[in-house]
Amino acid sequence: MAIIMNDHFDCGCQLGIWKITENLDTLLSKITLTREELEMLDRFTHNPRKIEWLSVRVLLKAMTGTELSIYYNGNRKPFIKDNSYYISISHSRDLTSILLSRDKKVGIDLEYMSHRIRSIAQKFINDKDEITADEEHKKYHMYIHWCAKETLYKICDKQDINFKDNLTIEPFQPLESGTIRGRVHNRARNELFNMSYFSLGNYVVVWCCK
Repeated sequence: MAIIMNDHFDCGCQLGIWKITENLDTLLSKITLTREELEMLDRFTHNPRKIEWLSVRVLLKAMTGTELSIYYNGNRKPFIKDNSYYISISHSRDLTSILLSRDKKVGIDLEYMSHRIRSIAQKFINDKDEITADEEHKKYHMYIHWCAKETLYKICDKQDINFKDNLTIEPFQPLESGTIRGRVHNRARNELFNMSYFSLGNYVVVWCCK
């Protein structure tokens, strides 16, 4: 397992990222699954999905030093069975990421920057979201917006949120890393969140805790 990052932050969060290089059998050898978890794994019909699912559990073990069980609620939001951590998970291509906190809600999104982002921009960019006119940085800027909105969606429990109508990112200049602010405004809340972002090769990572 090639761990790219396993960092602790002053806010009490721990962020882990690793590149998936193992096959299915190797991942299975690194962790002990419960009967329930084995049944969950067997529901996946394709090996790449099984590898992705297992990679999260093995990374969590590497970050915490113990084997913890991950389950999902009705909105597909992950939670640790013993409630020892708040957890958020993201994966894209061959990277898996986890954000943990003992006492804060968390959200993370990691995305590989493909060329499709412009074709779906109208689905998540609103009139208040400002995208740079600089063609060299436009794709990166859009991906930060996308990841930021995914992060807000996750930290707000994936409930009653439309990316275009209910999430707005305050204007910012896209740097290699930085902080941004995003607002969630729907029937349940009107709340501002501080988020951190950074680039990792051709990937973008945005995370938040509150």
